[in-house]
Amino acid sequence: MDETTTQLDDVDLAVAAYRQGGRWVVQEVTLEHCEDVELLADALRRLGGDTGAIGLVSVDEDFFVIVRVEGERTRVLLSDASAAEDWDLAETVIDLLDEIDPDDLDERDERDEDEPAGDLGLLADLGVSEDALEELLDDPDAYPDEVLSDVARLIGFGEQFDDVAGLASA
Repeated sequence: MDETTTQLDDVDLAVAAYRQGGRWVVQEVTLEHCEDVELLADALRRLGGDTGAIGLVSVDEDFFVIVRVEGERTRVLLSDASAAEDWDLAETVIDLLDEIDPDDLDERDERDEDEPAGDLGLLADLGVSEDALEELLDDPDAYPDEVLSDVARLIGFGEQFDDVAGLASA
């Protein structure tokens, strides 16, 4: 088994959500689309949706990635920048962030361990402010899947997310 397959086996959950006709549609994302952030973004783009789509991925109870696509625009958040040292998906998020803002290249090695990387405001228009997301990220006892469940709840598709992800609703 190669390293990529092993890493994909460590994906705890991968969920896509999008609005269709004013209602949230939530579905599982295949593991193959979690290999890197570009594959995930492409899969989300194919879903369409009224205002794009959101991907929520939790890996090895260690970190999560949120990807939001709106047309050709891709916005990402990695819960723990240090995960890029060990995980291909996290590394591709950092690479994408560097493409979006090349000025960050110098800062790549200076990112604090356990600090998030990316756009904390990517869900602000959906009801999850930067402050709310930071507060969720600051909880040292919360597992990544729990944080993503809380994010989904704040946006308005928490029960659907929990059902698709196989989590017990709070």
